[in-house]
Amino acid sequence: MSVQQLLAVQLGSGSAGWLGFAPLIFIFAIFYFLLIMPQQRRQKKWQAMLNDLKTGGLRGTIVALKDEYIHLRVPPDNLRLEVTRGSVASVTTADDATK
Repeated sequence: MSVQQLLAVQLGSGSAGWLGFAPLIFIFAIFYFLLIMPQQRRQKKWQAMLNDLKTGGLRGTIVALKDEYIHLRVPPDNLRLEVTRGSVASVTTADDATK
């Protein structure tokens, strides 16, 4: 085989290598447009909604404590609610309220 024939074979196999990656690139593009991009849009909408909140939350009196939950008595109708401990932003005692 001459040098020119070897060079032609090597050049031909280089373009075939790219064709081997084309299906992988195509599959990644499909996953991006069907899975990743919609999730990013939902995340941005969720973050915008959280940023637009001015004030929020519940204020009440702790009635009972459980492992992962707190029972609150919430005015004006003295409703009893169960909330997770992780959702509590701050706790105010009677001494803090008088200050």
